Amino acid sequence: MKASDVIVSCLENEGVEYIFGIIGKEVLDLAHSLSASEKIKYIPVRHEQGAAFMADVYGRISGKPGVCMATLGPGATNLLTGITSANMDHSPVIALIGQTGLDKQHKHVHQYIDIEKVYEPVTKWSVQIKAANIIPEIIRKSFRIASEEKPGAVVIQIPENIAMENVTTKPIAVSSLPKSVPVAEALKLATQLLNQSLRPFILVGNEVIRQEAVKEVQTFIEKLGSPVAQSFMAKGILPKAHPQNFYTFGFNQKDYVLKGFEEADLLIVIGFDIREKLPSEWNMKKVPVIHISASAADVDECYPVKVELVGNLKESLPLFLKNEIKPKHWLPAGDLKNRIVESYSIVEKVGDDSSLTIEHILHAIERAQTEDTIVISDVGSHKISVARTYQPKHANQLIISNGFASMGISIPGAIGAKVAAPEKTVICITGDGGALMNFSELETAKRLGLSFIIILLDNSMLKLEVDMMKRKFANSFGVTFTNPDFIQLAASYGVKAMKPTNTIEFEAMLTEAIKLKNEIILLDTLLI
Repeated sequence: MKASDVIVSCLENEGVEYIFGIIGKEVLDLAHSLSASEKIKYIPVRHEQGAAFMADVYGRISGKPGVCMATLGPGATNLLTGITSANMDHSPVIALIGQTGLDKQHKHVHQYIDIEKVYEPVTKWSVQIKAANIIPEIIRKSFRIASEEKPGAVVIQIPENIAMENVTTKPIAVSSLPKSVPVAEALKLATQLLNQSLRPFILVGNEVIRQEAVKEVQTFIEKLGSPVAQSFMAKGILPKAHPQNFYTFGFNQKDYVLKGFEEADLLIVIGFDIREKLPSEWNMKKVPVIHISASAADVDECYPVKVELVGNLKESLPLFLKNEIKPKHWLPAGDLKNRIVESYSIVEKVGDDSSLTIEHILHAIERAQTEDTIVISDVGSHKISVARTYQPKHANQLIISNGFASMGISIPGAIGAKVAAPEKTVICITGDGGALMNFSELETAKRLGLSFIIILLDNSMLKLEVDMMKRKFANSFGVTFTNPDFIQLAASYGVKAMKPTNTIEFEAMLTEAIKLKNEIILLDTLLI
């Protein structure tokens, strides 16, 4: 059997159903082997960055590694941004990259770069297959590394000459990852600290979603009765109207939730990753911490850990709750929750005008969304508004890139989400800057027959940078541009586009778009 056939057999063994990518000379054998697979669908895309973003969001929604593919040189470097983004947001992704044959790598040959070294700083593992007979070991180890906590990206280089070799090896059986739980002594100490505290505050991060521990966290929250804040990537763990929900933290400005942290005498941090926000920016008073995570705490002066409950969250939290935990019902002073609700525009003001502001748009989405709606936010000033204002129905129904925070993720991300969950309604929110970075992937979406909604915030500028420059220098430079006619541009891809002029029109168009199950709809909103 050819080595590329063995690679495909190993991918099938891992349960891979889709591969997003672009084919080049160095992956021709792999592509030929994929063409014979009855279990894996290969999805050609228009840019390798789009392939990586699709694999990233597919991994977040499905809970299993997304897979993307590219050839060497520019194909490999085009993947780099999306792979880095997936790794920093702890999304499980496998990248298969073609490479010059081992017999040529000692020379300055066409398009050759040391991909292994390029990807080492931005992945969990970057490896080159140097012998055909170790392919099953490399593939099995790669999927295991990509999936284990903290999940991330793995890059596998496939030299052209290796892919063509004959080999007799077979896939290695897939075994489930082990689940650890905290030691009894740590659980006892955490219980004592919690019961001694008067004002504990709970902080929740995205690991809760990754480990499918939402119900366990909700049970813990209900029993303790203390206020709760969620990171950008953990929104939806508590319902919007939950009395303990103090919404989102992690903003550079007007992070009013921090007032509650400052009043607390203990922070219970569950599944939070400091890549979203360093503790020095939200725990300036160095409030003591109980760290609950599958991974040990990062050493940080502003993260004074008193006890660590290290283990699988789904298994650990029920063990913690078996102890005698005393409820701690308290509220921060100054009617803080209502201040947050008002300043974050959590609830739309009665009698507000119908102008197309980002807050009005987000409230309209909330009213129109169904129980299974997934919203994907691109990066830009609107991402901050989404993190503040928008409230998803459930966990893992709001996808925000917040580790690497790369523009351009939303349209390819919508494709990845729809491939992972075809029955769900997918809405992507993007600025004009981010949209035009990967607008060409609309052809991919149409070819696949997908349906989703694009809300394009059209203001001909990089608004986040405009705002920052105006605050710092009182003016801006180099951050405005002109846009194409998005209605005509969308039409050229066979995408239906509409241009609402106010919130009433927007909501009517959005409601109608959600009902359509077989079309891509673009709403070109001229944001004020």
